[in-house]
Amino acid sequence: MSSIIKELSTIVGTYTNAKGEKKNRYQRVGSIIQTQRGEMVKIDVIPLKEGGWDGWAFINDPKPKEYQGLPRENEDDISF
Repeated sequence: MSSIIKELSTIVGTYTNAKGEKKNRYQRVGSIIQTQRGEMVKIDVIPLKEGGWDGWAFINDPKPKEYQGLPRENEDDISF
């Protein structure tokens, strides 16, 4: 079974925060995964940005997986 060991992300644009500071906007473009035969790169998207993507990506530790579903209001609810 393969597992994600790193995430690949790139700068796709900029924005200005509430303090007026210019910040980079990042997008995850793929992953580095560990397989039985070694490490492999999986590209999920090719980003579109003004001026075109230059092919460079940052290698970061994976972000923790967050719960994607709706939050529960009450743990004592009875399921039907």
